[in-house]
Amino acid sequence: MNLIDGNQKSLAKNWKCGMSTSAFGYLDETVFRAYAESNIRVMEISLSEIQTDSLNWKALPVLSESHGVEIRSLHLPFYPFEHNNLASFDANVRKMTIDAHLERIRHMSEAGIRIAVVHPSGEPNSPEGRREQLKICRDSLASLAEAASAYGVSVAVEDLPRTCLGNCSSEILFLTESHPNLCVCFDTNHLLTETNHSFISAVGGRIKTIHVSDYDMADEKHWLPYEGKTDWVELVTDLENAGYDGPFLYEVPMKCPRTLNRRDLVPGDYYANYLACISKKRPSPIQ
Repeated sequence: MNLIDGNQKSLAKNWKCGMSTSAFGYLDETVFRAYAESNIRVMEISLSEIQTDSLNWKALPVLSESHGVEIRSLHLPFYPFEHNNLASFDANVRKMTIDAHLERIRHMSEAGIRIAVVHPSGEPNSPEGRREQLKICRDSLASLAEAASAYGVSVAVEDLPRTCLGNCSSEILFLTESHPNLCVCFDTNHLLTETNHSFISAVGGRIKTIHVSDYDMADEKHWLPYEGKTDWVELVTDLENAGYDGPFLYEVPMKCPRTLNRRDLVPGDYYANYLACISKKRPSPIQ
């Protein structure tokens, strides 16, 4: 188990509440205001490729400071896979992906954002070529991380579901141990062949940021914690024991999916859920 000494463990009560902008689908001052009014103090920018490349990077630090919302991470675009795929067998696609990501990393560094979250691959991927793809992806990530280090940006590799690369702890470790500037973004609703407990035990202190959501353990759902099958007391405790000291950052859409029976979410719902989770208590259900 890759857990740090218990005397050094992090306490969930010290984690700030965070939220991905993917819940809104856009980013302007009203989003910063909504975060601030709901005590959500950490933001991950996650937008489409076109939206990301159209950001007013110089305005972001001003909005961040004026509203008291830290922009801690940027989710690098991962779609379309035709030109956002570090594991492509096509060397031209890989180069195009790395070059585009580095341009975004340059911009984000100037805006004071220090973590770039990246998907290690697109999908589907065949089992026959998986070993070769993992090696290709590992080399791509090492190149990206080396270049990003010059900008003071860490590259966080996200665990992914289904046939994507990085769908288990052994693959994530293989991909991230190739360069010291690589770390892990732990998505709590992506693991389908391994438990969250096993993943945290294996990856441990390499986790630098997280995407919080719940699921049915059959496929990713991005539900609010306690709407699925995750044992949140165990998960929070495991992260504490692993020394995690980043935000409790939600990646849950506000629009209610057809599979659930509740109203759409508002930013305050995330904060109420966060308070329950870090206290290791079940929140009141949202009607």
